Amino acid sequence: MSTFSSLTNISQNPNPNKSYEVPQPPGDSVSSLNFSPKANHLVATSWDNQVRCWEIMHSGTNVSSTPKAVISHEQPVLCSAWKDDGTTVFSGGCDKQAKMWPLLSGGQPITVAMHDAPINQMAWIPEMSLLVTGSWDKTLRYWDTRQPNPVHTQQLPERCYALTVRHPLMVVGTADRNLIVFNLQNPQTEFKRIMSPLKYQTRCVAAFPDKQGFLVGSIEGRVGVHHLDDAPAQQNKNFTFKCHREGSEIYSVNSLNFHPVHGTFATAGSDGAFNFWDKDSKQRLKAMSRCSQPIPCSSFNTDGSIYAYSSCYDWSKGAENHNPTTAKSYIFLHLPQESEVKGKPRVGGTSRR
Repeated sequence: MSTFSSLTNISQNPNPNKSYEVPQPPGDSVSSLNFSPKANHLVATSWDNQVRCWEIMHSGTNVSSTPKAVISHEQPVLCSAWKDDGTTVFSGGCDKQAKMWPLLSGGQPITVAMHDAPINQMAWIPEMSLLVTGSWDKTLRYWDTRQPNPVHTQQLPERCYALTVRHPLMVVGTADRNLIVFNLQNPQTEFKRIMSPLKYQTRCVAAFPDKQGFLVGSIEGRVGVHHLDDAPAQQNKNFTFKCHREGSEIYSVNSLNFHPVHGTFATAGSDGAFNFWDKDSKQRLKAMSRCSQPIPCSSFNTDGSIYAYSSCYDWSKGAENHNPTTAKSYIFLHLPQESEVKGKPRVGGTSRR
């Protein structure tokens, strides 16, 4: 077990970790992955304008998946979320609208939210029975899906880039490195605004399971661990660490996911690697081999027994470096071993920050 560090094993194999490959993946890059909170149903959104769902069967070390359903948007789809009862999927994207898809009942999707620019973040908030959407139009909007207009529009200082919700905590990352914290018991007022501890653009955020803070990842291959309590004892626990780097090469941290049982977390990056970490002991638990393409998004299932990740072009090097005739998008399923995701007491040494 190593302390926080950035070394990864290099591979040009699209699947060096021998993960299970999901059949019939999207025809273009994957933009989001989300497991149902109630069953092993996995939803992927893609730049090919579609939202797909697979049913995952998992027993011991055996895993298989079956394509279940698909719907289309008019333009690339950037984000997704599940309703807490696992019956319904929400999706949003470049057509500036969010759709509600009653997946389990086989119903047709309907538009339930609109913005003035692409929607790239969303979350269902069960405690409020509301959908929150974040957009490049510099607003958050809260939606009662039975009504055509938002119940509240929250102005943001800049474009929304990242969003995480664990009621009553919500953290929004915007352009210009703003991190805006909301207490959803009073959602119309900012609880706190923080400048990111990272020096470059925010890429992803994830609220702690205990709701006492959050992680933030940036395009510079670094993650910040931030506690909300202003007491010195808590602020002294704040730190940043490097990851998804190889020598002088620096890659974006694209995805942060907490393990639903052990409270450890996974990072995935544009270097094609995913790693498991323990923030409390400041240790990396497991470094996985690098895939031949970036990993733009990932998700744990509800009990943490499956970690889904996509491997595809992530647009970090621009459209000029994307070759749709040769690029292939993959979705893989990794079955974490307990040693990879269960935290352990720290054993001496210092962390790399």
